[in-house]
Amino acid sequence: MGEFSPIHWMIVLAIILLLFGGRKIPELAKVWAKASATSKRACLALRTTQRLRHSKPPLLPTSLPKKRKPSLPFKYLV
Repeated sequence: MGEFSPIHWMIVLAIILLLFGGRKIPELAKVWAKASATSKRACLALRTTQRLRHSKPPLLPTSLPKKRKPSLPFKYLV
């Protein structure tokens, strides 16, 4: 008791076929597939967002590098 045998699954499928008809089942499968794909994308976006929030920020230099002066005057470079 509590487990579905193959005969139970066949009865469930027959009831679904009677309720929705043969034409609606492929449409329902397409909608189910789209919903599943959308759900997977949303989960991936959520994981990526959480990973970015919990990752360590990049290390910044304590002091900025000093600008170097050109060795030649600008008028000689042109």
